[in-house]
Amino acid sequence: MWALPLLQLPLPPKIVAATTKSRPSKPVNNGLFIHRTSLSFSSSTSPPSWRALRDEGSPPNLPDQESQNIVDDEGEVSVEVREGNEFGWLPVLPHVLTASMANFLFGYHIGVMNGPIISIARELGFEGNSFLEGLVVSIFIAGAFIGSVCSGPLVDYLGCRRTLQVDTLPLILGALLSAQAHSLDEILWGRFLVGLGIGVNTVLVPLYISEISPTKYRGSLGTVCQIGTCTGIIASLLLAISSENDPHWWRTMLYIASVPGFILILGMQFAVESPRWLWKVGRPDDAERVISNLWGKTEVKKAIEEIQSVVTGNDDDLKNGWLELFDEPHNRVAFIGGALFVLQQFAGINGILYFSSITFQDVGIKSGALASLFVGVTNFAGALFALYLMDRQGRQRLLIGSYLGMAFSMFLIVYSISSSLDDQLSHNLSILGTLMYIFTFAIGAGPVTGLIIPELSANRTRSKIMGFSFSVHWVCNFLVGLFFLELVDKFGVAPVYASFGGVSVLSALFAVYFIVETKGRSLEEIELSLSPNYMKKDK
Repeated sequence: MWALPLLQLPLPPKIVAATTKSRPSKPVNNGLFIHRTSLSFSSSTSPPSWRALRDEGSPPNLPDQESQNIVDDEGEVSVEVREGNEFGWLPVLPHVLTASMANFLFGYHIGVMNGPIISIARELGFEGNSFLEGLVVSIFIAGAFIGSVCSGPLVDYLGCRRTLQVDTLPLILGALLSAQAHSLDEILWGRFLVGLGIGVNTVLVPLYISEISPTKYRGSLGTVCQIGTCTGIIASLLLAISSENDPHWWRTMLYIASVPGFILILGMQFAVESPRWLWKVGRPDDAERVISNLWGKTEVKKAIEEIQSVVTGNDDDLKNGWLELFDEPHNRVAFIGGALFVLQQFAGINGILYFSSITFQDVGIKSGALASLFVGVTNFAGALFALYLMDRQGRQRLLIGSYLGMAFSMFLIVYSISSSLDDQLSHNLSILGTLMYIFTFAIGAGPVTGLIIPELSANRTRSKIMGFSFSVHWVCNFLVGLFFLELVDKFGVAPVYASFGGVSVLSALFAVYFIVETKGRSLEEIELSLSPNYMKKDK
């Protein structure tokens, strides 16, 4: 049980870095001890336990000011209150939007095959062969798995910025090869190359955003990944409507898929590199300049102190292998990352998306593309809610609420199918349950899973833990797609959906007992609190 000790790990000692202070009449202990701080070691009080952090949560949001505990030489605590910048996210936003273009491509390629696959099969000569049709749609999963595995070493060697540019090339080449394909082999190779790029991108973008974002806005900015994916799906589904009348329209759609890739490569030329990677490879001046430009000059000293506490800045930080994931605390974080994706996928999101078009047909919406568009818009609306709530409610609450909402939605659909209701009422409840499931997934289970894994990961192994976790994601994605219809044929829709609801309940319980709140804490604070050295010191 690697993850159980995670709940009781200590917080790092407080850092003292302030300019002014007002001394209270007695020591302050009001929950602000877990506010984000720098990392010098001068607190005489023992830090609260990791379980306490989970139970108490993060300090309340202060929209116009930030507070910080100050510990003097006598061990007395005071609180510094300083004006905050409510637009502190603005300098980072262009870089986040540029990187999220990769997620737009991911979403576009998810939806691009939904409508035109019949036209593709007819033109390339494998119409009626369900196996080959499924292979064309899903072969990119094999490429994505390989891309996820290879992403860690690429990021460590090239950095986030260059890796995003390099791994976009297979996406462009794959789209162009698929668009001009005149045989099954050509389109299969094109889809595989697309998957290769997607596999690296899905690992890299949340990692990059987490490392360049200010702590206060890291959750909301991280949710932009999900919004990019939703936007890509909606764009491809809108374009797919025309494919119902034009049998050759699929080629145009695939040519269009190459355009965002060129924009991404060009945009990343002007984007910043992760300051944590820059420090790790021995470029401290560049790291300080990026921090100054993105977070403000007043944040440079504190941020550098935090980074120095976990990054040595020599070659040792780059000499890490996959075997380190078996060491503490990396094994616990890798376990949590893999488990989150197993639960996410076996809670049935891809099965629901696949079956939603049939559900909509039962209420008279015959166009598969239009039905998928309803689902895409609902997904987008949920992602917008997540953007607002992520840094207000925190990751753990959203994850628990999301999975409970998904479970309720599944059980509602099971009730509508199994009960002797009027046909129209039954269909309407199925539609309601489907849309509720998509919406609640997009609020928590979708964005939080990809966001919290890089937050919990150490700087040294972050890219490899992300690569491992997303590799698990692609394997589970493939298994659900492979066996979903077979299970429905054998057991019926209601039992399969009931099992999805059961997994959702299990996922909510997992979030209660294994997930700790990372809101309002810097990546270095989190890493130090997971360090075995601090755990031994606390004991």
